Amino acid sequence: MSEDHIFHVALDMLKDTNGEFSRRAILGNNLSQKPVRIMFKDLSTIKPEYAEFDALGWKKSGKLYIFINPKHKDAPPGAIAALLSHEALHQDEYNSIAEETYAWTMEASVWCEILENYPESDENLHPLVTRENTLKKLFEKGNYSDKYIRKTVKSNEGYKGLPATSPGFEDL
Repeated sequence: MSEDHIFHVALDMLKDTNGEFSRRAILGNNLSQKPVRIMFKDLSTIKPEYAEFDALGWKKSGKLYIFINPKHKDAPPGAIAALLSHEALHQDEYNSIAEETYAWTMEASVWCEILENYPESDENLHPLVTRENTLKKLFEKGNYSDKYIRKTVKSNEGYKGLPATSPGFEDL
């Protein structure tokens, strides 16, 4: 897991939400059968194009990691929880538009629940809160479906060249 207290708080916030699957995955119920290591990391050290990414789910040598951009160190734990619910879904070396759409939709759904349970999570004008509120608006505009999130994922430069589907994330 992690030594950073905020990650422990965020995991507790995921209990009894749509992010419960992700919480269990982070704790070790995942493809590696080991806890996911979570840390703040300068993502440009992995690849310069990742410098402005908010986070990455990563698999290396059979171990799973979630790297979060250090610019989010002072984000509210609820926003971190929503982000973790997304990143914990990435458990292999494959990615796709369908997987990212599912992960972004999960993140939006969890953020909605976090705001119900912990309304103070939205009181901070942090960039990660702005991201979460943007996803929430897309989710609500699509009548709580992935309709507008899918369009946003497809047009995201960071996902250019991704296949439509990947193992476990076939389009319906």
